[in-house]
Amino acid sequence: MKKLFSVCLGLMLAVLVFVSPGCYTLTGSAVPPNMKTINVGFFENNAPIVVANLSQNFTEAMKTRIRTTTSLSIVNGEGNANMTGSITGYSYAPASIQATNPNTPPIANAEVLSIRVHVKFVYDADKKLNFDQDFTKTINFQGDITTQEQALIKTVTTQLIDDIFNKAFNNW
Repeated sequence: MKKLFSVCLGLMLAVLVFVSPGCYTLTGSAVPPNMKTINVGFFENNAPIVVANLSQNFTEAMKTRIRTTTSLSIVNGEGNANMTGSITGYSYAPASIQATNPNTPPIANAEVLSIRVHVKFVYDADKKLNFDQDFTKTINFQGDITTQEQALIKTVTTQLIDDIFNKAFNNW
């Protein structure tokens, strides 16, 4: 009897998942059923400090996130949805100052790397889902930026893409 109940419950849940109207969910993202394609434009680096591979890496990471987390096809040209943007800020500065002793100047104990991206997301079928917004993420680090820069950029880029992805696909 318990086995029959479990089987029936499982079938009812499966039916509810497949016949429920509205958005469908794929690994944590909600995509309207009529959205099949998206165009992700190249995120040009317009920041005062330009890191050579940042634009390419950011754009490809965004496309990879969409490909692996949704069933959307990424297209060149107009899609059902279009995402464009640019990297508008890249900076690093002291995050905290530490005085070593009264006779010497203070030194930076930690620094902060900050990346800002401007994103425009347009979905013509439902204009209330559109946004045109800045996203900023930071990470603290110690030591020389040159030895850690690529790893820090990867961490911040992942955080930015999470925020952008959630705004585009989880706020339906």
